[in-house]
Amino acid sequence: MTVALQSAVFASIAIPFIPVIGVPAVFASPDGWSSGKNVVFSGATPRIGPVPLVGILNSSVS
Repeated sequence: MTVALQSAVFASIAIPFIPVIGVPAVFASPDGWSSGKNVVFSGATPRIGPVPLVGILNSSVS
């Protein structure tokens, strides 16, 4: 269980670094926000998952 918790914590820390590269690349494209908003939203969606997962796993680890 500890490995699962550590993996979830790592994911919740590592995933936010993806938009650091992705969001400026979307805004730098010629079409800008109108064509790249799906990329930004799909990049934000995986960030939501590890947060409750860490809470659930943390409550089960003594």
